[in-house]
Amino acid sequence: MTDETAARDDMARWAKSMFDRGLTGGSSGNISVRLDDGSVLVTPTGTSMGFLDPARISHLDPTGRLLSGDAPTKELALHDAFYQTRTGTGAVVHLHSCHAVALSALPDVDPENVLPPITAYGVMKLGKVRLLPFFMPGDPAMGEAVRGLAGKRSAVLLANHGPVVAGKDLDAAVYAMEELEETAKLTLMCRNMSPNLLNDAQVQALVRKFDVDW
Repeated sequence: MTDETAARDDMARWAKSMFDRGLTGGSSGNISVRLDDGSVLVTPTGTSMGFLDPARISHLDPTGRLLSGDAPTKELALHDAFYQTRTGTGAVVHLHSCHAVALSALPDVDPENVLPPITAYGVMKLGKVRLLPFFMPGDPAMGEAVRGLAGKRSAVLLANHGPVVAGKDLDAAVYAMEELEETAKLTLMCRNMSPNLLNDAQVQALVRKFDVDW
């Protein structure tokens, strides 16, 4: 099995897993994986994550030219921005997960760090999650907004849209995405309840020990 074939199979497996668990529905959400030669596999536009055909996944060369498969997701600019600004990014996941979207619509979240430090893993796997403004789906300006962060964030939350997470490989990106959604859920559950959050010293200790972007 070639690396490309394995990556296609992994994308279909993870996509179905996230769809089956309700992390994204309909034809929403997209995944990409960068191969060793710099080319990128990305889920096709208008395709359900629950029924992804590995053979029809879009394969793009490093310049964005379609080599094979169906037309790529219209959110390709988001993926490209992470690959271009974060060294070591091997995969990007974008979902419309329910709790993260709900949190993005609230008026009093901190746009510089939308997720409060409720758990150690939220800090370790995500660092600070930046809230970006609302953009029309497919707007290339989303990619420009990510580029404007200069590679300092591995995860962002698009207002009224959903989260985008970059990782060193697909497993890492999915795990971080799951942590983002669970932390968003916890944040909503604890809302207006004055929860005990990790203090600054605890957060900084995690940042140092696990080399977190903060």
